[in-house]
Amino acid sequence: MALFFWGTIFFFILFPLSGLLFFGWLFTTKKIFLKILIGIWVVILGLICLLIALAWLSNKTVLEKEDYYGQYVINRDYFCGPQTDWQYNNFRFEIKNNDSIYFYITDREKILKTFKGTITTTQFYSSERLIINMEQPAHHIMTSNPTTYRSAWSFYLVFCSPKFNNVYFKKGQWKPLNK
Repeated sequence: MALFFWGTIFFFILFPLSGLLFFGWLFTTKKIFLKILIGIWVVILGLICLLIALAWLSNKTVLEKEDYYGQYVINRDYFCGPQTDWQYNNFRFEIKNNDSIYFYITDREKILKTFKGTITTTQFYSSERLIINMEQPAHHIMTSNPTTYRSAWSFYLVFCSPKFNNVYFKKGQWKPLNK
């Protein structure tokens, strides 16, 4: 429907107007006709470029299984404070290329306990969703599959913990916090 609308505007309004302005300039040699014609098309092409850029920026990342591989840390971009810092220093996980997942209980850089599992993905959507199968007993953060939130450039995972509610993870290397 939108394509029909824009096609109609181009065919019945812009092309005839451009033709009139072009022939007006051609027969009268007045530069105002040429300036208006060029101005109209510069604005139109500028709007088209802007719409293409906005569409690209608003598109979400389409994830494949390989995109999930890597190390994950607590996402401190959404919440700050002592609780977030504590979670950052005590929880992280890694998904390896052999589809294994290792959830680490840590004391800063020191790993205290490791929970193991495997991952798969489901393709019911345009972007693959992560499915986690942890060996039992599993840590409470890893008892459910995460929700994946995507933007144009990246994604983050949100786990629903019975003790902490939502726990946010993003891809990244653990680094000591600067206090």
